[in-house]
Amino acid sequence: MEITPAELINIQAYLRSKFDNENIAVRPRPQTTDSIEVLINGEFMGLVYKDEDEGETSYDFNMSILDFDLPE
Repeated sequence: MEITPAELINIQAYLRSKFDNENIAVRPRPQTTDSIEVLINGEFMGLVYKDEDEGETSYDFNMSILDFDLPE
């Protein structure tokens, strides 16, 4: 399930609005078309995956947080 350029623009606008942050950017991934990268100020934050099931489309934002990235 390829994420189209129009979907990419809409997802970016949604994330910027939802998190009230104009520094969020999304970009295609070079090896796959079923997901896009999410960045804040150029720093990789996670992935958005596209899923289609029974005629409905959804997008899943996945952000991994490593234990050593957490404040002590």
